[in-house]
Amino acid sequence: MGATVAIVGRPNVGKSTLFNRLVGKRLALVDDTPGVTRDRRPGEARLGDLRFTIIDTAGLEDADKASLEGRMRRQTEEAIETADAVLFVIDARAGVTPLDAHFADVARKTTRPVILLANKAEGRAGESGLYESFSLGLGEPIAISAEHGEGLADLYDALKPHVDRVSEEEDAKREEAVTNVDVDEDGEIVDDEDPVGTKERPLRVAIVGRPNAGKSTLINRMLGEDRMLTGPEAGITRDSISVDWTWHDRHIKLFDTAGIRKKARVQEKLEKLSVADALRAIKFAEVVVVTLDATMSFEKQDLQIIDLVAREGRALVIAVNKWDLIDDREEAWKKIRDANERYFNQIRGVRIVTLSGIQGQGIDRLVEGVFAAYDAWNARVSTAGLNRWLERATTSHPPPAVAGRRVRIRYMTQPKTRPPHFVAFSSRPEQLPESYTRYLINSLREKFDIQGTPIRLSYRKGDNPYAPKKKRKIQ
Repeated sequence: MGATVAIVGRPNVGKSTLFNRLVGKRLALVDDTPGVTRDRRPGEARLGDLRFTIIDTAGLEDADKASLEGRMRRQTEEAIETADAVLFVIDARAGVTPLDAHFADVARKTTRPVILLANKAEGRAGESGLYESFSLGLGEPIAISAEHGEGLADLYDALKPHVDRVSEEEDAKREEAVTNVDVDEDGEIVDDEDPVGTKERPLRVAIVGRPNAGKSTLINRMLGEDRMLTGPEAGITRDSISVDWTWHDRHIKLFDTAGIRKKARVQEKLEKLSVADALRAIKFAEVVVVTLDATMSFEKQDLQIIDLVAREGRALVIAVNKWDLIDDREEAWKKIRDANERYFNQIRGVRIVTLSGIQGQGIDRLVEGVFAAYDAWNARVSTAGLNRWLERATTSHPPPAVAGRRVRIRYMTQPKTRPPHFVAFSSRPEQLPESYTRYLINSLREKFDIQGTPIRLSYRKGDNPYAPKKKRKIQ
């Protein structure tokens, strides 16, 4: 697992820029607007030969606990509690502010080691702020420039003892676990748990939907803790946050995403960045859970999100959240079923689950649907079985005739999965109408029970055996 390091400080001192520098990617949203980051965002950091988990946090603000800023501050405090070391960042160009001094008092009370960083210290503009930071009582500050990568060698020297200490402790625990494990006569491990700590690769599941559909609340209920920032305000989530979760010994990586509104309504730069981050999470997910608000009518934006998932070729599950707030559930379910039959033609048989994220109802059914969609996404059909089906399908409903000649589909194979991709060899594939392709896909889905996932069907033109062969040129 390695060491965990939290980055804290008041808003707009460059915490997210430092986070991106250490992980080597532009994962965290960065903007000149203060308070961009709201949730805790973990990442795998690399600094020289050091490997550790870095956590980007919301800017520390002195606010009421019930307010959004107060809830953001609680998220930061929890990051400090779980960290092995803390990077306290100030803006060297702005100097030490009263807010810096206030939260430096909080940092001094923690039992975690605190490293003081004076960011934006490139050039002479940051010299005065660097000297002022000695007054915070957090030891000698390290002058860095997260944007330009300056001062990272000094940061390496300061972090190395803490990262090495955690690594040594974990090595000792691992050796103790291996020593105490039971083995059989052949030396094989018989203990149910894995003492070495190896796990299968987690299933990547993105939770997406319109703003205020209850995505973060649902993830918090799954985890059993207030990991994500939630509240009555719409659009709280900005970054796509990943968290690890285990369900019945199955490992899952959940991605909480920002709400996706209609493109025409997204005007501010910050919201555009948030939506782009959510779309990126869809591309890298294996299963996407589109969350609908049961208290709101089905809108075109919901359909566009579902269509986007289908075009990206991801397995799909639809979660109808806030089901506990519905009085006439029979009528509401009828509307959902009608919308499914009318609009979800691109992914027939998609699993629809009603649930309540705030009460925890329906979560098991949701996860069962996720794994069922994942299995369909990986479905593979034997070539022999595929061509037996193709013969029956084209016999019962032959391809259309064009200019008096019927188009023939001679052979079909499946070269890919994730999602299932089939290739048909035809004499004149360009003459086949789209309606016949839909017929073949729907018949494939029904025959081989490939539900809740997109199916790709492409054509290749076979060689004409009666066409004259081209003579090879002799060099």
